[in-house]
Amino acid sequence: MRRILVVDDQKDVRAMVSIVLRVNHYEVVEADSAAAGLKAFGEGEFDAAIVDIFLAETSGVEVITAIRERCPGFPIVAVSGMTALDFMDESPDLENVVCLQKPFRPNDLLQALKSAQSSRFQAAV
Repeated sequence: MRRILVVDDQKDVRAMVSIVLRVNHYEVVEADSAAAGLKAFGEGEFDAAIVDIFLAETSGVEVITAIRERCPGFPIVAVSGMTALDFMDESPDLENVVCLQKPFRPNDLLQALKSAQSSRFQAAV
């Protein structure tokens, strides 16, 4: 079973994402903060991560950068309520991060996740 890390400080968003993933046969590990997400990432094996850009105590970009430092090219979907995610181009660690704007439909989430995993495969070839 594919294992996904979900990092979002909003309980309702985390729950919705987790339900969509579980219904589609993913194993999900939820983290309610950047620290919890990075701890979980360090302790387990994951196939991808879904990270909220605006976390209460830090930026999701910092979480993504930390994950990419540990595992370059790791598949990540960045979610945000902002209309533009232009800042994602500011760091080489954010290359091939798939961006998804809130609110999103379940199908959009699944497509973004597939796209992120496909980008990793492309980068590894």
